[in-house]
Amino acid sequence: MALKRGLTGVNRIRGGGGGGSRSAVVILVFLCVLAPLIFFVGRGVYFDSSSNDYSNASSVKQSLVDWRERLAMRSLRSLFSKEVLDVITASTADLGPFSLDSFKKNNLSPSWRQVEEVDTSFKQNQTTSSIVNAKRDTTTTSKGGSHQKVETPEKLYRRQLREKRRERRANELVQHNDDTILKLENAAIERSKSVDSAVLGKYSIWRRENDNDNSDSNIRLMRDQVIMARVYSGLAKLKKNKTDLFQELQARIKDSQRVLGESTTDADLPRSAHDKLRDMGQVLSKAKMQLYDCKLVTGKLRAMLQTADEQVRSLKKQSTFLAQLAAKTIPNAIHCLSMRLTIDYYLLSPEKRKFPRSEYLENPNLYHYALFSDNVLAASVVVNSTIMNAKDPSKHVFHLVTDKLNFGAMNMWFLLNPPGKATIHVENVDEFKWLNSSYCPVLRQLESAAMKEFYFKADHPTSGSSNLKYRNPKYLSMLNHLRFYLPEVYPKLNKILFLDDDIIVQKDLTPLWEVNLNGKVNGAVETCGESFHRFDKYLNFSNPHIARNFNPNACGWAYGMNMFDLKEWKKRDITGIYHKWQNMNENRTLWKLGTLPPGLITFYGLTHPLNKAWHVLGLGYNPSIAKKDIENAAVVHYNGNMKPWLELAMSKYRPYWTKYIQFDHPYLRRCNLHE
Repeated sequence: MALKRGLTGVNRIRGGGGGGSRSAVVILVFLCVLAPLIFFVGRGVYFDSSSNDYSNASSVKQSLVDWRERLAMRSLRSLFSKEVLDVITASTADLGPFSLDSFKKNNLSPSWRQVEEVDTSFKQNQTTSSIVNAKRDTTTTSKGGSHQKVETPEKLYRRQLREKRRERRANELVQHNDDTILKLENAAIERSKSVDSAVLGKYSIWRRENDNDNSDSNIRLMRDQVIMARVYSGLAKLKKNKTDLFQELQARIKDSQRVLGESTTDADLPRSAHDKLRDMGQVLSKAKMQLYDCKLVTGKLRAMLQTADEQVRSLKKQSTFLAQLAAKTIPNAIHCLSMRLTIDYYLLSPEKRKFPRSEYLENPNLYHYALFSDNVLAASVVVNSTIMNAKDPSKHVFHLVTDKLNFGAMNMWFLLNPPGKATIHVENVDEFKWLNSSYCPVLRQLESAAMKEFYFKADHPTSGSSNLKYRNPKYLSMLNHLRFYLPEVYPKLNKILFLDDDIIVQKDLTPLWEVNLNGKVNGAVETCGESFHRFDKYLNFSNPHIARNFNPNACGWAYGMNMFDLKEWKKRDITGIYHKWQNMNENRTLWKLGTLPPGLITFYGLTHPLNKAWHVLGLGYNPSIAKKDIENAAVVHYNGNMKPWLELAMSKYRPYWTKYIQFDHPYLRRCNLHE
């Protein structure tokens, strides 16, 4: 019955058409045969066969895995670029499962790459040893059955590189820190060198009173308050509705200035200073709330700074002018002394005006000194200091030359105060009839219209303070140029020691006559340092006459204490050389006025250097001369503007000079001359 029904169904199908029967058969076969196979492949099922069939099962598993990878790559190809897929493929082929570290290493971005080049042989050796160690660790782990995480060779290599980078960076930071500290220390040292403790005094950063950061803090605070009050008062003045604030600020400024006065330390301030500080602080706070504008305040401070800078420049020029003016003047007390002595001298009878031992004046076997001065007090110090330090004063002879105005005063002083057993003689330069304009180029040039205009015309375009020192009256006086005519003044002497009137003698000078000048004319102490006081400082080397005949780096020397060999002088015609160059400098194109530049030219190659201990210079301008050098010097020279008889003198050097003055002398007391 059943068979019959089946045949009947088949016949019905056939009757329905051949195409429909074939489709049904295919579907039936697919469901019965292929569906189970796909199910087992998808699940990754494999059969645990015997040991003989293990290799076949492994190959089947590997083929299934390869099939899964291809299927996955087909799906990923639509999501990632070709470069990323290459990285994934390489990572999968070399290391099995995909590794993010491998992606970082092989990615095209340079931020994941190592910048530094490492030695190839070192990298290969280290990588090889790392791989061997990694394999050994992997084998040991697999044998031991442990599940610890093991680094791959590339991870190990990258970790080592990171550690090296950290170490190198740490070393760089330490080195940078050391360099920064060293730079700061060097900068602090340079700043400390720029502070001259001798000049700035208490403002030196190394002094004890500046160890305290709050030293004189009230003084500084009050000055800062005044500056800010001026800023705000200027801003308040511009606004019509701030009149009250402006007046209040002005009142506080006056109060603070009154309290400050001439105070330089907190100890000098009055008791009311703290109240003034508080009151000013309150007004400034009020002004800040009402007026503060960063741009306006900055502009006001900049304007104040510029004004202060201009004032400083003006004051410097004025100070230079006044210093030069003061250096040219004679103090009233010394002028008084000269007038009183002159009056008393001309009241003397001619017989009482003569000095004793006049026969020694031309004796070449004695020690002769030349001193040209118009300052009675200064000349007396030179003579007194020389005699007081001489071993045998009776062998010393002083030749003084002065001008007509001071001739009587100079004679009267030494008649009243004879230099012990030493010989002294005073002459008047105006009585040297041979010294005239026809013989002396300087006198002839002083008579020219150009020179008179340079010296005496007030509205001369170069009458500023920079050229004021060249208008000093000493350059007009023949007493300053008489040093170039020593053989004419003292024709019978062989050697003479020339002294300026701004020196003091501290030791016996007789050994100077025993110094061998080696055929030179002038014995002097050289003054050049590394780059100071060389010929290019005094002479105009842009002039071909100077450039052709002299070395700009030749060492200069000092007037003030000079031993002259008068025999050699005459032999070499030194006065003639001086006349030649003085005539060439009529328009002042070779050097400025003065006697040192022509002296350097005249005695060029003819000067014998003396030991520096014979002559120490600079007490008239240099505040930092070592006390030891001064005390060990045979002659101390106050060259510069700060002469010891002026109020400009430096107080720490003045006692060396004043100890040779008898301030209880009647003439000095009458003229109010005191220490």
